[in-house]
Amino acid sequence: MGRMHSKGKGISKSALPYRRTPPSWLKTAPGEVIDQIAKMAKKGMTPSQIGGILRDSHGIAQVSHLTGSKILRILKKAGLSPDLPEDLYMLIKKAVSVRKHLERFRQDKDAKFRLILIESRIHRVARYYKGVKALPPTWKYESATAASLVS
Repeated sequence: MGRMHSKGKGISKSALPYRRTPPSWLKTAPGEVIDQIAKMAKKGMTPSQIGGILRDSHGIAQVSHLTGSKILRILKKAGLSPDLPEDLYMLIKKAVSVRKHLERFRQDKDAKFRLILIESRIHRVARYYKGVKALPPTWKYESATAASLVS
């Protein structure tokens, strides 16, 4: 299986530990972790940013191994989940920045081509999220209103 918009066929990825129990040296209680997640989400952090901080600063490799549920599910339960799924949000943010670049440099043909690829990825991901009911069926990506979605 190759990549969507490139030639790569790489299979490199990180491997999760086999044991699904938290390490014995980790003395953090699951309740504390849930409180930290909620606090970071209120500051405006995305679920992946929260996971990175917990991994790097607090030594919590997998939140789901400690608490029994993933970060996004914890946020949904607390009512703090983002209204747009994170990967779709990041694609829209990238498309807005490329479009802003194209306003200044109209002759940049490569950026124009990449924008087409990014926007086709947005449409594909949006179609998936409509299917799993994470987006309303009437949601539509429009480049004119995209800047207001990510600001």
